[in-house]
Amino acid sequence: MAKGASISGFPEWLPQERVVEQQVMDTVRRVFELNGFIGIETRAVEEGSSLLKKGETSKEIYLLSRLQEVGHESDTPIERRLGLHFDLTVPLSRYVVEHSGQLTFPFKRWQIQKVWRGERPQEGRFREFVQADIDVVGNGNLPEHYEVELPLVMVQALEELRKFGLPKATVHANNRKLSEGFYRGVGLGDIEGVLREIDKLDKIGADEVSRLLIENCHANQRQAQACLELAQLTADSGEELQSKFDALWSKYCTEIDREQYHPMAQQGLDTLVMIIDEAANIRPGSVIADLKIARGLDYYTGSVYETFLEGADSLGSICSGGRYDNLASQGNHKYPGVGLSIGLSRLVSYMLHTAGASASRVSPASVLVAVWNENDRLASNKIATQLRERGIATDVAPYAAKLGKQIKYADRLGIPYVWFPADAAQGEGGAHDEVKNIVTGEQVAADSTSWRPDSVYAQQTVDLDA
Repeated sequence: MAKGASISGFPEWLPQERVVEQQVMDTVRRVFELNGFIGIETRAVEEGSSLLKKGETSKEIYLLSRLQEVGHESDTPIERRLGLHFDLTVPLSRYVVEHSGQLTFPFKRWQIQKVWRGERPQEGRFREFVQADIDVVGNGNLPEHYEVELPLVMVQALEELRKFGLPKATVHANNRKLSEGFYRGVGLGDIEGVLREIDKLDKIGADEVSRLLIENCHANQRQAQACLELAQLTADSGEELQSKFDALWSKYCTEIDREQYHPMAQQGLDTLVMIIDEAANIRPGSVIADLKIARGLDYYTGSVYETFLEGADSLGSICSGGRYDNLASQGNHKYPGVGLSIGLSRLVSYMLHTAGASASRVSPASVLVAVWNENDRLASNKIATQLRERGIATDVAPYAAKLGKQIKYADRLGIPYVWFPADAAQGEGGAHDEVKNIVTGEQVAADSTSWRPDSVYAQQTVDLDA
């Protein structure tokens, strides 16, 4: 949690922490755009009817009320009220339908924006946080190859963030059709319920999930055991996945069930095999099959993903998503999509408090122009203007204080250069301008129309504690 945050779950980063967050966002955006994704921003509020599309989320929605409406909110059904969006996928589905005539499909979009979610705040989990999403949405159909492309783009982005202290990331993938075909094959009917309970496996353990499957999903002991064994299946290659799944299918499904439900399970299996094998050809080891990944949300229809950091088990999944075929529709016309989302605020919190990421300096300025006295401030401002016009971030001393105080002010903000305007009377700048690197102590004559800072000191960077 950011220091000084007075309302639980609503972080406020200090200036040096904000530098880290900004550079993380810039890094992720560059990777997204490098892969051809187009940036958009959607409004912060959506109608309740849209927000409720996601499934079991009514307890997470922050509904909006004007002060004059307090006490009368219950007069309007939740479906017709406005609420803050708690993810970026549901707003995207609405955006695509409303602007379908102006978009080029498949529509590849990135979005980095704040969302609000009424969950219990804890370390690394916030009620107000930044998400970074990529999605590809088709018009009527969407090729399966995007189900490989998107997790690989996210892996690429997370690899870039390793320079900020992030450990290696691995995407764990499953397919809802594979799971549904298997669950039906063992005689279970409440598929959404089973998926929601399996999604809790890492949080509450196998025994508790087994109990919930029996109590809530009408499973018997054998069916619950079959679900747990499926969830324990992992594989690094398509061949291994096919072999393990075939053995489990033969163990638990009758001949009749196999004939009825095998096509659905096989379709999901084929897609997952394709994802694992093709991902291995491009980024070996970056995507593995993990059949406990359920994503207990109603709108996922195919591939689902969760992403974990090596050695950071307590952090849980930091990037998730999947394929959805029915979320965006206009009459009988559908806009299927696949997408993944990174919880950037969680990553920034981890980088700051675990990985030791810190800004090299607070101020983005490379130069502080000194002011000899207030009557000479205009001359200092002109120098600053010339430097800025040449793309050099520059600030001007706030007070015409003693030179030592002006240098100390620059040092506290991490500004590496102090510029001394020509002033023979003062004796510091002499008859010409001089600039001092207060990190190295070097001081040289300088001209504001040609001088440039050393590249090492030209911009803010993020460093890691040793």
